[in-house]
Amino acid sequence: MRMALEKKLRRAGALLAAAALALCLAVGAGGCAGGGDADAGGAAVAAGAAAEQDAGAAAADGAGGASADAGTYEFTDDLGRTVTLPTTIEAICPSGFTAQQVLLTIAPEKMVGLAQELNAEQLKIFGEAFADYPAFGAVLGAKDDLNREAVAAAAPQVIIDTGEAKKGAKEDLDALQEQLGIPVVFIEAKLSDYGAAYERLGEMLGVQERGAELAAYCRDAYQTTEDAMAGIPADQRVKMAYLLGENGLNAIAKTSFQGAVMDMVADNVVMVDDVSGKGNGNEISLEQIALWNPELIIFQSGSIYNTVGDDPAWAGIAAIDSGNYYQVPNDPYCWMNNPPTVNQLMGLQWLPRLLYPDAFDDSIEDVTRAYYQTMYRYDLSDQELADLLQDAVRK
Repeated sequence: MRMALEKKLRRAGALLAAAALALCLAVGAGGCAGGGDADAGGAAVAAGAAAEQDAGAAAADGAGGASADAGTYEFTDDLGRTVTLPTTIEAICPSGFTAQQVLLTIAPEKMVGLAQELNAEQLKIFGEAFADYPAFGAVLGAKDDLNREAVAAAAPQVIIDTGEAKKGAKEDLDALQEQLGIPVVFIEAKLSDYGAAYERLGEMLGVQERGAELAAYCRDAYQTTEDAMAGIPADQRVKMAYLLGENGLNAIAKTSFQGAVMDMVADNVVMVDDVSGKGNGNEISLEQIALWNPELIIFQSGSIYNTVGDDPAWAGIAAIDSGNYYQVPNDPYCWMNNPPTVNQLMGLQWLPRLLYPDAFDDSIEDVTRAYYQTMYRYDLSDQELADLLQDAVRK
């Protein structure tokens, strides 16, 4: 009964929030953007009336029963913001694409929507039920296209942002929380310790066992790679480049957040003055690639992997001439970056085993199966594994 009551109250609150947002958009009140008209104002009034009706019904259901307030507590996120959260959380929403990936691994059953629709390959792994979930957009990143009214209508108890702590993020999340009246928290998720992120999320969402499982897996995978790389001196590491774009003339530069995996396990030859942190990296020229002359290249899916070996313009580049180039697997997400979040943990296990197979006791096939089973709770068939690694392993 309590859960049903809480859901009704959340829906009522969401409708009130949606009504307020609609009214702001309609009449420009309270500093909200947009011009008003009678239809929009009428929609806001109707939404408000529906919210009041739902609130009244919820209150009536609760009369003489258990309190609808299940309790709250103060949570300090990884930006140092103190946020009041419910002690029991059953409805969550990602702030954007990196948070979506993280939440799909730890608590997909609590998600009320997505930042971005899942494609067919992603639905196969995460479940066809997600095909019917609303896609809200993202509040941070290259652009803010978050549909705030849709988020409010979905009634999450908390909006979760994960990833790199960026300049201005505190103010952005404070503003979003004030706009929606929904708690917003930031959890730092970085390659060196995804375990910490999963532990915090496990505690916050009441899925401590799952959080501990993922934290242990992430830390073991990172430590195994770190130990292996400790035995390979910097001057013996493979000189490589990670290229992308329709012409292969974008590159992930050294020291980029997008290139964290490569920088840890290889000698990234792409050194530029103005390092881009974007998913499409830095634009470069073929002449510059020839000067760097990497001995190994990995191409992102959708680039020129399938044609580069027959292109005379690329002749003379060591990696191409020797056939020492590969394509990064892209299902359900790119293993290396784009966006750089827990998908990088698969890249962190794939790339060093591709570069230094003798430094590990297990194979790329072994760690791929384990990653998909642990992170996604998905058992790859032999054919799926072969298809996934078709262009990603030495022949």
